[in-house]
Amino acid sequence: MAKAKTTGFFCKECGFESAKWAGQCPACHTWNSMVEEPVGKKDSSRHMLPGVRKAASHPVRLSEVSIEEQDRMSTGYRELDRVLGSGIVAGSLVLVGGDPGIGKSTLLLQVCRNLAAGNHKVLYISGEESLKQIKLRANRIGSITGELLFLCETSLEDIEEAIRETKPWVVVIDSIQTMYREDISSAPGSVSQVRESTNILLQIAKGMGIAVFIVGHVTKEGVVAGPRVLEHMVDTVLYFEGERNASYRILRGVKNRFGSTNEIGVFEMQEQGLTEVENPSEYLLSGRPEDASGAVVACSMEGTRPILLEVQALVAQTNFGMARRTAAGTDYNRVNLLMAVLEKRCHYEMSRYDAYVNIAGGVRMNEPALDLAIVLALVSSLKDRPVNPRCIIFGEVGLSGEVRAVSMAEQRVREAVKLGFEACILPQVCLGKMKKVEGIQLYGVWNVREAIGLI
Repeated sequence: MAKAKTTGFFCKECGFESAKWAGQCPACHTWNSMVEEPVGKKDSSRHMLPGVRKAASHPVRLSEVSIEEQDRMSTGYRELDRVLGSGIVAGSLVLVGGDPGIGKSTLLLQVCRNLAAGNHKVLYISGEESLKQIKLRANRIGSITGELLFLCETSLEDIEEAIRETKPWVVVIDSIQTMYREDISSAPGSVSQVRESTNILLQIAKGMGIAVFIVGHVTKEGVVAGPRVLEHMVDTVLYFEGERNASYRILRGVKNRFGSTNEIGVFEMQEQGLTEVENPSEYLLSGRPEDASGAVVACSMEGTRPILLEVQALVAQTNFGMARRTAAGTDYNRVNLLMAVLEKRCHYEMSRYDAYVNIAGGVRMNEPALDLAIVLALVSSLKDRPVNPRCIIFGEVGLSGEVRAVSMAEQRVREAVKLGFEACILPQVCLGKMKKVEGIQLYGVWNVREAIGLI
């Protein structure tokens, strides 16, 4: 008789299964992504919740499906609701990832507190903390009222039973890497366990109409640990970003079946927990110098939200044979490209100078609309002449030195008016398509030379 197969190989990126190890995954062509995992016995009678299969027992027309306002629940935070697409969708599966200590568990606990205060039954399941540790964290964020239940468990079978008994509106799993199924012999956090655990939670969410939030650990590359197929299974993927030594946090949606993936939410970590920052532009521009050269205010769009930020540049004569380039918060190669445009089209000898570009506040923006602000910040620092602090600048720069149009120019200008800016340098193409905006002087430019002449 042939020997029974006890191990298999899985791709961490796409979930491809193979009986033999390979240096490159045959499906996604990723190198060194095949890992060995024990193969558990397939059980045809999987644990299924009552009514899970009956929900899709017969085909229906879209006209027969009713969508009501009650299908979305507000989290109590407008920043989070914007990222989710106007609230929590019933029956959705949401994955929240981020670095250790960034505030994932704190944010979800605060959301659970808000939902429980709004007469929604919530079940918070933790596989990493004890009930005493959760209570210590809950005392820091404030009092909890309503039907907010806590469970410290890692077995999926026991979690299914608890969900069947309590029938909550929202379930939080903290974290997916600690959950395991007893019929799978591999350790918790492995490829097999994470994939099967997520599959069970997906059946619970779709079958019972329960919104499930999953906390996922991230690797050193910044992606959720485990198989990449995990991100394909869930409805929404949110990443919590920010420096641990800074107080702000950015919640970014990279996948959302119920809303836009370009929205962000800004939070600030305080002693009582996370608080939302309703005006990120004012927050990022606070404390900026008034008469310093190399400092320019730009506007970037995150979805439908304009965010004003400060672009800083420092140009100094190099002491070595090769000039040094450093970029923090923006694309390094883009900075090199813009400096080449300055040297070729405007005849500045940038190769003789070191250049350091920074987006103040620690945020990272890669939108092409920041090109003109970076160019003018470099020229301002090179000539040691400050730019008008009440002037906002945005526009994309091409290789010929032309200033190209950007999207949503009128929204960017109106955001600058709200914060008291008096002048704006923008592409001439955008100026011709905009309506008149009161309270600000607009200057349209065709190329980089015209913009440099204005400052």
